[in-house]
Amino acid sequence: MRPAYTWRLRTRELQLGPRTLVMGVLNVTPDSFSDGGLFLDRDRALEHALRMLDEGADIIDIGGESTRPGSQAAPEADAHTGLPEDEELRRVMPVIEALRRERPQAILSIDTYKAGVACAAVEAGAEVVNDISGLRWDPAMATTVADLRCGLVLMHMRGHPAEWRKLPPLEDGVALVSRELAQWAEAAIAAGIARERIVLDPGFGFGKNFFENYPLLANFEEFHRLGFPLLAGPSRKSFIGRTLARDARDAPPDDRLHGTLAAVTACILKGAHIVRVHDVREAVDAARIADAILAAV
Repeated sequence: MRPAYTWRLRTRELQLGPRTLVMGVLNVTPDSFSDGGLFLDRDRALEHALRMLDEGADIIDIGGESTRPGSQAAPEADAHTGLPEDEELRRVMPVIEALRRERPQAILSIDTYKAGVACAAVEAGAEVVNDISGLRWDPAMATTVADLRCGLVLMHMRGHPAEWRKLPPLEDGVALVSRELAQWAEAAIAAGIARERIVLDPGFGFGKNFFENYPLLANFEEFHRLGFPLLAGPSRKSFIGRTLARDARDAPPDDRLHGTLAAVTACILKGAHIVRVHDVREAVDAARIADAILAAV
């Protein structure tokens, strides 16, 4: 059910398939939907990253710009305005540098769509670039990643966060996500990025409204047809909050743990190689059980 791959990063390789890898989320932002402002301070961010590593995180994904629904994250050339590059660097670089000093063997990922931030982060020790735009927002990103020779996560997104609530309904989300991810992956390869460096993420919640995410989850194994390792990031997403609503109010982000673990487990059983989560210890336990089930098939 879960094909095996060797994922080539900047200085090392990871075996994907024998067990699920857990990517811990570190938002160095004042306004992320789940934990905005909690880890904006470098020392608090470092403490949280070290805790996630101790809890079993295989990768720490560091992001300096919120992409919550309604945010203005977008290319500067767009009518929207994104976070300036120098401010994003000011947030993430001290954390990357501190983590490299404290845990030089830790695998770090930079969550950015800006080529300048990706370059600085990888040169400082990050092994992976996680681009929510699928290399589409910054015209320099594809060649930058190719030159950096690092790992890459290509995520699927519809539109920009500021316009998600106005997007037309999805007729067939699985087909759309599959088709566009295939196109973006081929464009990355054409730009010089080795196929063995690419992981695909269907982008739960990114331009998909509440119940459009469940067909993606239920048919997650279909994305294996694309021929790349798969990452799933349902953690604390609003579609989980809507399903867990009580008294006509969506469950808040900090009350979505059990729903997140259910979604993470489902993704693993459908073949996800990596899960991106906020709650590492709990996700590591869930992944161990799901991996044991896969091993028994």
